[in-house]
Amino acid sequence: MSRRRRRTKAEPGEQWYKVDLHLHTPASADYQEENVKFLDILREAERKDIDIIAFTDHNTVAGYRTMQNEVEGLELLERLGRLSNSERQRLTEYRRLFERVLLLKGFEFTATFGFHILGIFDPDTPLRDLEFLLLKLNIPPDRLDEGATDVGATTDVINAYQLIDRAGGVVIAAHANSSNGVALHGIQFGGQTRIAFTQDEHLHALEVTDLEKKGRNATASFFDGSKPEYPRRMRCIQGSDAHRLIRQTDRSRYLGVGDRITEVLLPSRSFQALRDVFLGDDFARTRPYRPQSLPVDYVQAARDEGPNIVQEFHERYSRRGGYLDAIIADICAFANTNGGTLYIGVPADPKRPPTGVGASPNRVVNLFRQEVQGRITPELQITVDVQETQGIKVVRIIVPRGTHLPYALDESKIFIRSEAETTEAVRDEIVELTRRGLGDVVATTEVEPERGEPLKESEQPEPGATLPPPQTGVEIAEVSVRNNTRYYTMRDLRNGNLVSNVTRKSARHLWRYAIEQAESNPVNPSQVRWQDTIGIWKQREYRNRVRWDLVQKDGDGLRVYYGVTEEGIHDEWATLVGEE
Repeated sequence: MSRRRRRTKAEPGEQWYKVDLHLHTPASADYQEENVKFLDILREAERKDIDIIAFTDHNTVAGYRTMQNEVEGLELLERLGRLSNSERQRLTEYRRLFERVLLLKGFEFTATFGFHILGIFDPDTPLRDLEFLLLKLNIPPDRLDEGATDVGATTDVINAYQLIDRAGGVVIAAHANSSNGVALHGIQFGGQTRIAFTQDEHLHALEVTDLEKKGRNATASFFDGSKPEYPRRMRCIQGSDAHRLIRQTDRSRYLGVGDRITEVLLPSRSFQALRDVFLGDDFARTRPYRPQSLPVDYVQAARDEGPNIVQEFHERYSRRGGYLDAIIADICAFANTNGGTLYIGVPADPKRPPTGVGASPNRVVNLFRQEVQGRITPELQITVDVQETQGIKVVRIIVPRGTHLPYALDESKIFIRSEAETTEAVRDEIVELTRRGLGDVVATTEVEPERGEPLKESEQPEPGATLPPPQTGVEIAEVSVRNNTRYYTMRDLRNGNLVSNVTRKSARHLWRYAIEQAESNPVNPSQVRWQDTIGIWKQREYRNRVRWDLVQKDGDGLRVYYGVTEEGIHDEWATLVGEE
């Protein structure tokens, strides 16, 4: 299938480029084939119709330097008029392939404790600069050309991210969900370390091996911004991690050049255009490449996931009926929470066909730009564009996580996002947003710098230590009575905020449910389904999602967590509700 037929929505001058940013050469000590030449790798990339590749040998740029020396030697012979026929053919072939395939410089760095990080750089970056960077990353000078995966004690993960980013590189966590990956796959401790490794601002993407996988267990779904402890949405890509030219067999896990690649929507085939995408927040500009198949429909894929804390759908956008106001409120809420994406012209039900935004989608785009500019303060920079799904044009609005909190609608209304619901913030939440905006407190989702080291044995919870509560739902922390009215202090388990002076009348949906249950149907310990010190009080389905009311013994008392969803389930809670 030609590239022209495979392209989806692209602005004039833009096109989808096939990219493989994780290729090894014989300069890596664990390369699996003998007698492979650099020309062979470039020819295989051309044969696979790949537009951009990167040489990423283990802890070295020796492979790129060897190829560069070969080309420069041929060019010197050409200037001296001493090229043989075979040498002239090689030089001509190099030049032809360099026109066809953009080759980027890079390396796969082994950080402390064996975590792998890709650094991808402009082809004009001097190799001496990259070697100096590797030395700053504590690669021993005498091992700089070995291409070994294990080079002793180097630099920790977080510091490596910073150094590579500040040197102008694209920072990618290599095979993040598998061996030597920063997602700590298969490790049952070090939750704060995992958060730090995957949410750092200097990390630009996660390379994963299950990008085509669907469902909540897929790595991309885990890092889509909907998890309470992982609020920063991460771009997920895939690469071949090729240690050989061609895959040995169809079932071999050792891939060849271009056997697992990503497509990127770019205005030009250049490193700067590529880096701009990786540093941006338009996540639909990268997608897994599907040979001989239809491209990914990102709008439909989002609808299949459904509304959540970072995404929402609106079928209508007219002023009449309040549809436009509801969309602007969502934009305000996303800016005050984790950012997010709205799709206009599609119902939330993925089984219903998209309705679209009419014959003038650009008019709708301008409408939302004007509404946000005129109604939300302080100024909020959003991205509004036209997408296509099932042959229908719809509008997409990308809202960044705000940096000047709180954002207000019509100067006075402040909205926040909680799970799949937009609600007007109450006093204590407004205070918390204001403090975050002023920098007085660290956001609850941030963690202390750990210098890349997993938790030490002495830092692990003691046997029998209290299990942390779930990470979604609400808890009634305190009740007081004034003038015959009950006032509740609600603990939001998603962000840990305490909101005081909540009454049954003023409570929003989940809070009201918790208060009504506590008042009319208090927990009866004898009817709880216990598993050691935790148990299930109720299980119900609301808005097509299972929600649990869970109970935890706390000394002589009980803690009750209302409306817990699967995103908040972890550790022993997962065993309790059968989610593992």
